Amino acid sequence: MKDGIARTLRALHQGEWQLARHLVAVSERHAEEHEVHHVARDLAAWSREHAGRLAEFAAAEGLRLDDDTREPTSGEGPEGLLLLHDLRALHLAATENSLHWEMLAQAAQATRDERLLELASACHPQTLRQMRWTNTLIKQLSPQALTSL
Repeated sequence: MKDGIARTLRALHQGEWQLARHLVAVSERHAEEHEVHHVARDLAAWSREHAGRLAEFAAAEGLRLDDDTREPTSGEGPEGLLLLHDLRALHLAATENSLHWEMLAQAAQATRDERLLELASACHPQTLRQMRWTNTLIKQLSPQALTSL
Protein backbone atom coordinates (compact mmCIF):
# COMPACT_ATOMS: atom_id res chain seq x y z
CA MET A 1 0.00 0.00 0.00
CA LYS A 2 1.28 3.48 -0.84
CA ASP A 3 2.58 5.39 2.16
CA GLY A 4 0.39 8.41 1.43
CA ILE A 5 -2.75 6.27 1.41
CA ALA A 6 -1.66 4.48 4.59
CA ARG A 7 -1.08 7.79 6.37
CA THR A 8 -4.47 9.07 5.25
CA LEU A 9 -6.20 5.89 6.42
CA ARG A 10 -4.55 6.28 9.83
CA ALA A 11 -5.52 9.94 10.07
CA LEU A 12 -9.13 9.21 9.10
CA HIS A 13 -9.33 6.27 11.50
CA GLN A 14 -8.07 8.47 14.33
CA GLY A 15 -10.38 11.30 13.25
CA GLU A 16 -13.44 9.05 13.25
CA TRP A 17 -12.65 7.82 16.77
CA GLN A 18 -12.07 11.39 17.97
CA LEU A 19 -15.33 12.53 16.40
CA ALA A 20 -17.21 9.63 18.00
CA ARG A 21 -15.79 10.51 21.43
CA HIS A 22 -16.60 14.18 20.94
CA LEU A 23 -20.16 13.40 19.84
CA VAL A 24 -20.72 11.21 22.92
CA ALA A 25 -19.33 13.97 25.16
CA VAL A 26 -21.69 16.51 23.56
CA SER A 27 -24.57 14.09 23.97
CA GLU A 28 -23.81 13.69 27.66
CA ARG A 29 -23.22 17.41 28.24
CA HIS A 30 -26.54 18.30 26.62
CA ALA A 31 -28.70 15.36 27.70
CA GLU A 32 -31.62 17.73 28.40
CA GLU A 33 -31.69 18.67 24.70
CA HIS A 34 -33.30 15.46 23.47
CA GLU A 35 -32.60 15.97 19.77
CA VAL A 36 -28.94 16.80 20.39
CA HIS A 37 -28.60 13.92 22.82
CA HIS A 38 -30.08 11.25 20.55
CA VAL A 39 -28.78 12.45 17.19
CA ALA A 40 -25.25 12.91 18.55
CA ARG A 41 -25.31 9.32 19.82
CA ASP A 42 -26.49 8.06 16.43
CA LEU A 43 -23.78 10.03 14.66
CA ALA A 44 -21.19 8.69 17.09
CA ALA A 45 -22.26 5.17 16.19
CA TRP A 46 -21.72 6.02 12.51
CA SER A 47 -18.18 7.22 13.25
CA ARG A 48 -17.42 4.08 15.26
CA GLU A 49 -18.71 2.01 12.34
CA HIS A 50 -16.56 3.99 9.92
CA ALA A 51 -13.48 3.43 12.11
CA GLY A 52 -14.20 -0.29 12.22
CA ARG A 53 -14.64 -0.50 8.47
CA LEU A 54 -11.40 1.42 7.94
CA ALA A 55 -9.58 -0.98 10.26
CA GLU A 56 -11.00 -3.99 8.39
CA PHE A 57 -9.98 -2.54 5.03
CA ALA A 58 -6.49 -1.73 6.27
CA ALA A 59 -6.04 -5.16 7.88
CA ALA A 60 -6.91 -6.82 4.57
CA GLU A 61 -4.09 -4.74 3.07
CA GLY A 62 -1.66 -5.74 5.83
CA LEU A 63 -1.83 -2.40 7.64
CA ARG A 64 -2.52 -1.82 11.33
CA LEU A 65 -4.19 1.50 12.01
CA ASP A 66 -3.65 1.48 15.75
CA ASP A 67 0.14 1.76 15.59
CA ASP A 68 2.10 4.87 16.56
CA THR A 69 2.60 6.20 13.05
CA ARG A 70 1.34 9.74 13.00
CA GLU A 71 0.43 12.20 10.34
CA PRO A 72 3.10 14.71 9.31
CA THR A 73 2.95 18.15 10.82
CA SER A 74 4.35 21.36 9.44
CA GLY A 75 7.91 20.77 8.32
CA GLU A 76 7.69 16.97 8.36
CA GLY A 77 7.16 14.46 5.58
CA PRO A 78 6.97 14.58 1.80
CA GLU A 79 6.06 17.93 0.24
CA GLY A 80 2.83 16.65 -1.35
CA LEU A 81 1.52 15.39 1.97
CA LEU A 82 2.50 18.60 3.71
CA LEU A 83 0.56 20.60 1.15
CA LEU A 84 -2.51 18.40 1.63
CA HIS A 85 -2.16 18.73 5.41
CA ASP A 86 -1.98 22.53 5.10
CA LEU A 87 -4.93 22.66 2.68
CA ARG A 88 -7.02 20.50 5.00
CA ALA A 89 -6.25 22.83 7.91
CA LEU A 90 -7.21 25.84 5.78
CA HIS A 91 -10.43 24.13 4.72
CA LEU A 92 -11.39 23.30 8.29
CA ALA A 93 -10.66 26.87 9.41
CA ALA A 94 -12.77 28.28 6.57
CA THR A 95 -15.56 25.84 7.45
CA GLU A 96 -15.50 27.00 11.06
CA ASN A 97 -15.63 30.63 9.92
CA SER A 98 -18.52 29.83 7.61
CA LEU A 99 -20.49 28.41 10.51
CA HIS A 100 -19.83 31.54 12.54
CA TRP A 101 -20.99 33.76 9.67
CA GLU A 102 -24.15 31.65 9.42
CA MET A 103 -24.81 31.97 13.15
CA LEU A 104 -24.35 35.74 12.98
CA ALA A 105 -26.68 35.97 9.98
CA GLN A 106 -29.34 33.98 11.82
CA ALA A 107 -28.98 36.16 14.91
CA ALA A 108 -29.14 39.30 12.75
CA GLN A 109 -32.37 38.10 11.16
CA ALA A 110 -33.88 37.21 14.53
CA THR A 111 -33.00 40.59 16.01
CA ARG A 112 -33.68 42.53 12.79
CA ASP A 113 -30.14 43.92 12.88
CA GLU A 114 -29.75 45.11 9.31
CA ARG A 115 -26.12 46.19 9.70
CA LEU A 116 -25.04 42.82 11.06
CA LEU A 117 -27.04 41.02 8.38
CA GLU A 118 -25.43 43.18 5.71
CA LEU A 119 -21.99 42.39 7.10
CA ALA A 120 -22.62 38.64 7.19
CA SER A 121 -24.22 38.71 3.74
CA ALA A 122 -21.22 40.53 2.30
CA CYS A 123 -18.52 38.40 3.92
CA HIS A 124 -19.96 34.89 4.12
CA PRO A 125 -19.93 34.28 0.34
CA GLN A 126 -16.19 34.93 0.30
CA THR A 127 -15.70 32.42 3.09
CA LEU A 128 -17.71 29.89 1.10
CA ARG A 129 -15.41 30.62 -1.84
CA GLN A 130 -12.39 29.93 0.39
CA MET A 131 -13.92 26.55 1.26
CA ARG A 132 -14.55 25.72 -2.40
CA TRP A 133 -10.99 26.71 -3.34
CA THR A 134 -9.37 24.50 -0.71
CA ASN A 135 -11.72 21.64 -1.52
CA THR A 136 -10.92 21.91 -5.24
CA LEU A 137 -7.16 21.90 -4.60
CA ILE A 138 -7.48 18.91 -2.29
CA LYS A 139 -9.40 17.03 -4.99
CA GLN A 140 -6.81 17.92 -7.61
CA LEU A 141 -3.70 17.17 -5.56
CA SER A 142 -4.77 14.11 -3.53
CA PRO A 143 -4.41 11.44 -6.21
CA GLN A 144 -0.81 12.22 -7.05
CA ALA A 145 0.28 13.12 -3.52
CA LEU A 146 -1.20 10.01 -1.94
CA THR A 147 -0.11 7.52 -4.59
CA SER A 148 3.38 8.80 -5.38
CA LEU A 149 5.05 7.82 -2.08
